[in-house]
Amino acid sequence: MFTTILKNKFFLISAFYFFYFSAVGVYVIYLPKILSNIGYSPTKIGIVFSIAPLVRFLLPFFFLKKFKLDVKVFHVSLLVLLGSVGLLYLTIQNFYLFCIAIFFYGASASVILPYVDTYSLELLGKEVYGKARLYGSIGFILVALVLAKYLDSNYIGLHFIAITVLFCIITAYLLTNDSNFSKKSISEKFSIKGDITLWISIFLMQVSFGAFYSFFTIYEKEAGLSLELISYLWTFGVVCEIALFYYQAKFLKFDLYKLMQFSVFITALRWFILYLFPDSLSLLFISQSFHAFSFALYHTVTLSYLYKLYHDKNLASQFYYGIGFGLGGFFGSLLAGYFYGEYLFLFSGVIALMAFLVSLPHSQKSLK
Repeated sequence: MFTTILKNKFFLISAFYFFYFSAVGVYVIYLPKILSNIGYSPTKIGIVFSIAPLVRFLLPFFFLKKFKLDVKVFHVSLLVLLGSVGLLYLTIQNFYLFCIAIFFYGASASVILPYVDTYSLELLGKEVYGKARLYGSIGFILVALVLAKYLDSNYIGLHFIAITVLFCIITAYLLTNDSNFSKKSISEKFSIKGDITLWISIFLMQVSFGAFYSFFTIYEKEAGLSLELISYLWTFGVVCEIALFYYQAKFLKFDLYKLMQFSVFITALRWFILYLFPDSLSLLFISQSFHAFSFALYHTVTLSYLYKLYHDKNLASQFYYGIGFGLGGFFGSLLAGYFYGEYLFLFSGVIALMAFLVSLPHSQKSLK
């Protein structure tokens, strides 16, 4: 009986990740183009896309002081996410109102993903978690490949967001509706001060990704590669990510923190390869293969390590996304724009190397 329930939960978790990251794919890949078509300036588009990372960073502090992240708050966030999608339709022609809609969209999404991540680790364990999470990568790829053929209207992209978000909400609700998870009392006061070097490393790691997410396509286009080849590089990286998510249980038998450090070091090497050999196709594919470690393995081992380190696991997951993908992503994009040029990925490599070096004192502490 339990095996049947677990399989159903695995299906719901996998479906959630598939639809959630399909929506992310539309948002990241196509929404900038949609806004540009409507008449948004590059400055306004930049402001729109800076809102969600900032909200993602600030939101955990509200749960630290004012609110408790439990299943009721999670379900309210699902309703807010649904309402925010409707607001996207109503406000897209007005920059200021659209920013408000994006605020609610980003805030609700920033609650939902960390909660499901923690729930998934609790239910499936770190060994099986990756096999569910890989469906998010599949959803992202499918959106990237399929939507481009149908984007003949600005509202087609919003329709895709609405549909994927609706199924995301349904699966998330079914997944947690009968759950007692997160109803456990949390007696331990949450604080990141005792592990500050760990959190600085998480922040710097995502800062180093700013150049890749914002400028990889432009950087390689200027190095002489065609858009077709660049699309193959993107796809290959995600395929490697999916493969590692599936097989990562073999890696997770080792020390989680050392695996995290290894992933950070590999990421630094990856950026240095892009700096030194921007036009070498074979080395570019090798560097993209490292995405398996710098994203897939890093994500799982860091979440798993935080899961073991902190009693309030939901809040730890929220701070992981807030400090890393929120604040780190925000500054990473800004700094990448400032440093863009020949030395862009040299800068990224140095930042990733700093993330590795900063992690060493925490490693020594944890061995005592």
